[in-house]
Amino acid sequence: MTDQTIRVDLHCHTHRSPDSDNSYRQLVAAVRRARLGALAITDHNRIEGALQFAEVAPFPVIVGEEVRTTEGEIIGLFIRELIPPHLSPEETIAEIRRQGGVVYVPHPLDRVRRSVIKRAALDRVAPLLDAVEVLNGRCHSAADNGAALAFAERHGLLKGAGSDAHIPYEVGRAGVEMPPFTDAASFKEALKSSRVFGRPSTPLVHLASTITKYRKKLLPGWAPF
Repeated sequence: MTDQTIRVDLHCHTHRSPDSDNSYRQLVAAVRRARLGALAITDHNRIEGALQFAEVAPFPVIVGEEVRTTEGEIIGLFIRELIPPHLSPEETIAEIRRQGGVVYVPHPLDRVRRSVIKRAALDRVAPLLDAVEVLNGRCHSAADNGAALAFAERHGLLKGAGSDAHIPYEVGRAGVEMPPFTDAASFKEALKSSRVFGRPSTPLVHLASTITKYRKKLLPGWAPF
């Protein structure tokens, strides 16, 4: 990292996601520990965590949402309003565009994850995308991350990366080093000269998410501090 670049984790969850424990206080500490310059909050089918955290965080927060479409997940970055789940990929992309956001596909070719966008849908919407996640911190197959990189290059798409953090340990383990930005347009321009950094977390993080998901179901009033 140089004086002209910052490190950014483009895929992170708060406790507003059903399988995440990340409180706002923990995220601030984790971002400082990882020496990030900005963080994207991309909760599952929720946006209030990103909006709330953006108000209190002492660093830039990209408001995003990881939206479950009828054919898998798509992330909208730099959005302002909730995008409902279970729309088609094309309808979800149109809503991101309506809000002036960035269309970003997470873990596109992860062969293990059930929420991944279906390959037929990915190929169909490729011309409508801005960026692809070529390194996901919860995708433990180098071949799958490599396939995402090849897909991005084949279609001339911008390359992003993120930890997919659901617990504080993961924050900043993957991301991009890029020039500073102020909005969606300058973000996309900066991403053209970015460099991906990091590596996947231990597979044990998935166990932590499973435990969190069931604890929240059993204890609906629970919330992190």
